[in-house]
Amino acid sequence: MAGYQIRLRANDVSKRAFNFCAGPAALPEAVLQRAQAELLDWQGRGLSVMEMSHRSDEYTAIASKAEQDLRDLLSIPSNYKVLFLQGGASQQFAEIPLNLLPEDGVADYVDTGIWSRKSMEEARRFGAVNLAASAKPYDYFAIPGQNEWQLSDNAAYLHYASNETIGGLQFDWVPDLGDTPLVVDMSSDILSRPIDVSQFGLIYAGAQKNIGPSGLVVVIVREDLLGRARSSCPTMLDYKIAADNGSMYNTPATFSWYLSGLVFEWLKEQGGLEAMEQRNRAKQELLYGFIDSSEFYTNPISINARSWMNVPFRLADERLDKTFLAGADARGLLNLKGHRSVGGMRASIYNAVGLDAVEALVAYMSEFEKEHG
Repeated sequence: MAGYQIRLRANDVSKRAFNFCAGPAALPEAVLQRAQAELLDWQGRGLSVMEMSHRSDEYTAIASKAEQDLRDLLSIPSNYKVLFLQGGASQQFAEIPLNLLPEDGVADYVDTGIWSRKSMEEARRFGAVNLAASAKPYDYFAIPGQNEWQLSDNAAYLHYASNETIGGLQFDWVPDLGDTPLVVDMSSDILSRPIDVSQFGLIYAGAQKNIGPSGLVVVIVREDLLGRARSSCPTMLDYKIAADNGSMYNTPATFSWYLSGLVFEWLKEQGGLEAMEQRNRAKQELLYGFIDSSEFYTNPISINARSWMNVPFRLADERLDKTFLAGADARGLLNLKGHRSVGGMRASIYNAVGLDAVEALVAYMSEFEKEHG
């Protein structure tokens, strides 16, 4: 595949805003340019990727390269399958217990926010769920240490969300549960820094934050966890069926898969996850540092549980929220409104959001504070 040599014209660049949306989120401009150039004529074939048969040699090569690039980025061990599935992360809330929770078994869940609670509520439709730990006593501003957890004796797995997109609460550690498989929702922090995949039984991530466009979910599952689906599990939701068919038991989300592959290639060209960690560290340190130095903005999350990807903050006077958002929008700082369930502001600073975007945001926040503080 050709490298990212295409550039927007100067007048096109000026139209690009800084997008702080939590999802669907910003995509790297180079990826969008590449997709634009190939949209009508993919590599001289005279057709779009969206028009290709998923069984064609051309598309299977695209899919294979995307998987290999993801394996390279995350150093995925050979005894893990990588699945590119439809349904988003929310469908995994049901798919996980249908595949991993025996009808007479129990699964442990950790509640750190809205998405982990949703996954737990869905799992209860299929079997026994034990609430092993909850951040509720800490008002969801901190994560209880593992010494506080109430674990089951023989849990089929433990599920948690490594990063809560809405609340901005992130694990900075990986639970150590011995032989109990860890199942983790990494929708909003996958690919933001290196991880040790071998610590987990199953990792899943909705694409529309750090991977690619919506319509796709990536599942990384250890092979010994395949083949455990209940007899009542629909064929389309059986991980082994998906793995045995290369994620193509039916027609996959071909364009989302292709675009995700371009993002993986872009990440490798940036220097991989070690380089992304350095960039993401600089971005979050700048933004949190400014908030902490201000008497006008606040972030309530415990320092060791602050998300690198989703930074919620509040103004000293919430009556100024609309004015703040209008001013931000006028400056091309988009999608800063907090989730409707918590209010306030939220800046999502995923891989595709550059340091220049955070610098522009901090400059505006400083200006707004001087005017209204």
